[in-house]
Amino acid sequence: MNARNENSNETGKRYLFTPHHIDSLLPDEVFVFGSNLDGYHGGGAARLAMDKFGAIYGQGVGLQGQSYAIPTMQGGIETIVPYVDEFISFAKQHPDKFFFVTRIGCGIAGFTDQQIAPLFKGALELENVALPRSFLEVIKPGTF
Repeated sequence: MNARNENSNETGKRYLFTPHHIDSLLPDEVFVFGSNLDGYHGGGAARLAMDKFGAIYGQGVGLQGQSYAIPTMQGGIETIVPYVDEFISFAKQHPDKFFFVTRIGCGIAGFTDQQIAPLFKGALELENVALPRSFLEVIKPGTF
């Protein structure tokens, strides 16, 4: 993840935001990506998660190796909310891991940052979760 130094900070969080390009992880780091419920990790961040970070083909939800799947392809925003809430709860229960949330839902699923970012507002208080800069700009305008 060669962008590590660009967003370190003094707030207690390891990183302020998820780097644009992640190609490696430390042993305690987790790549959070958007998936489909069937776990067909064929493209985008889901494919990267399967190729590099242990995502399991056929598993569309939750922790898999050094990746965590959040389904985004099954309907509207309201269908994504419970999975994001489940992820935030999981991150709270695993302070020994650091989670890099990608722009889930903003690629193949077709949602915008303005639609998805507010779902992650509860993750702002967590020191072990980094969100994409574009999500932070929606949730806390003018901060970044």
